[in-house]
Amino acid sequence: MDSRFVGIAELAETPSVAVVVDVMRAFTVAAWAFARGAEKIVLAGSLDEALALKARHPDRLALKDGPPAPGFDLVNSPGLLRSVDLGGRTVVQKTTAGTVGALAVEDASLVLCAGFVVAEATARVLRARECDEVTFVVTGEDGHADEDLACAQYIARRAAGEGRDAAEFLRRAAGSRAAAELAEGVRQGVHPDDVALCLELDRFPFAMVAASEDSHMVLRPCTVPRPPDEGAV
Repeated sequence: MDSRFVGIAELAETPSVAVVVDVMRAFTVAAWAFARGAEKIVLAGSLDEALALKARHPDRLALKDGPPAPGFDLVNSPGLLRSVDLGGRTVVQKTTAGTVGALAVEDASLVLCAGFVVAEATARVLRARECDEVTFVVTGEDGHADEDLACAQYIARRAAGEGRDAAEFLRRAAGSRAAAELAEGVRQGVHPDDVALCLELDRFPFAMVAASEDSHMVLRPCTVPRPPDEGAV
């Protein structure tokens, strides 16, 4: 498998297969939302769009980065989200980097959104679909976020059938600028457990596929059965 690792601004053309990585915290949060029962996540292009989507569908829950704000029900924190019952609900998500990256590749034939919590499941989708060329979109810090790059490199390694030792990749993520800012309270809308939750390898058994539905990019969970000879994750 030929893997490319690019920032959002480096996307000169639409890739065929894209894996959009945002470890801290958009796609860790998205995975937790599905684990807490959410049916789907609509990826909004702006805060105004998120609020407009909620206004048209009052049963939806709007989620954003930073501190709580009028009109928004949830913040972009796995630690805060993990106790919320989202059974059957639709979440409208707008974040600084993750949702932007997904929308930047919305015309790709396959778009996966990922973090460490769904790494193996994401790699399994790439293997199952026999993807020859994959573009990994490193969303944070203009493509330089080491937690996102480390996760992308690990998923690429697993998609190629290489070893499962993730220790070095997780170490890089734990030492990243984003991890430090979350731990030190530089960012708002944060729970003390956020960094640890973002570094839980393969917490969930599903991947997350984004596709166009009714002119919006919608994220849904996708489970690919583990081959009998693959062994336990």
